Amino acid sequence: MLNRLLFILALAFTSPSFATVILMYHHVAEDTPKSTSVTPAQFAEQMQYIKDQKFDVIPLSKFVQSHKQGIELADNTMVITFDDGYQDIADNAAPILEQHGFPYTLFVSIAPIESKRKSMMDWQTLNQLAKQGAEIANHSYQHDHLVHQVNNDPDWLAKTLADIEKTETLIKQNTGQNHKILAYPYGEYNLELTEALAQRGYAALGQHSGAAGLSSDLQALPRFPVAGPFANLNSLKVKMHSLPMPITGLKGHQMQLTVEQTRPLLSVSLDPKDLQIKQLRCFISGQGQQQVNWVDNRSFTIQAEKELPPGRSRYNCTAPSLTKGRYYWFSQAWLRPKANGQYPEG
Repeated sequence: MLNRLLFILALAFTSPSFATVILMYHHVAEDTPKSTSVTPAQFAEQMQYIKDQKFDVIPLSKFVQSHKQGIELADNTMVITFDDGYQDIADNAAPILEQHGFPYTLFVSIAPIESKRKSMMDWQTLNQLAKQGAEIANHSYQHDHLVHQVNNDPDWLAKTLADIEKTETLIKQNTGQNHKILAYPYGEYNLELTEALAQRGYAALGQHSGAAGLSSDLQALPRFPVAGPFANLNSLKVKMHSLPMPITGLKGHQMQLTVEQTRPLLSVSLDPKDLQIKQLRCFISGQGQQQVNWVDNRSFTIQAEKELPPGRSRYNCTAPSLTKGRYYWFSQAWLRPKANGQYPEG
């Protein structure tokens, strides 16, 4: 883990301009839950904006390969991803993506495909989309909460890795694709899992917001969720043009908290040379803007004033660029258990 961290931090000093925005969708439909949906009209408008702004839309696998090789991409690079493999993506999103010639990634779980759920794509549909430029990637076998069993199953990591490897094998058998890129179900992970995936050559993506760059952890890549209140194009434009916060050090960033950790303390070190540092702002889920404590001119700590609720929460920090007229963005995700050690479902 130490060598991987040193590699990430070294890149942070040499490649601050490398920026790729990864978008995450679930549904593109009128009749699906609003919290995880955009309408076809919204999706068409967003894709047209990406085209008009001349973003370089690339396959996710190209981003991952560039990151592994330490190769900078242009800071107007975009990646489009979809979680779960719902049929409405094939019906409503794929034609728009094909019209623009945009590649994209579909993260699929296998159990819903094997059970022939009508709302999910089947292998035939997935292969048809693959011919049009879609990448088919790993979303675990059953879409389980991968890290919920840490405290009551000593074999949770081995079982989780077996689940991921089984899914990867079935994707390869059915589509011929083998990208070794995982989207964590519900965006949940912990440091033990990210380290194990790194050792096995996997990249992985969460659901915490922010642009990705060479300083981003390849096993915990950020994405901007696009759905519900976050589907408005005017607010989405700021995210599409965002930059990865130039993080040079993190402490206390284990996503999965213990029962006792109700107000996690996060320590952050930055390369401040392109930041309007006095305008850095941090926000906490359900608690609004939170005052940061500056340790020196490049390091600060942030801690929730109130206890985080059980389940998932985030600390989000942004700061304007001095030179680019855009915002640097960073998000830290948290997963807190209830007092009895169990986790809320969903």
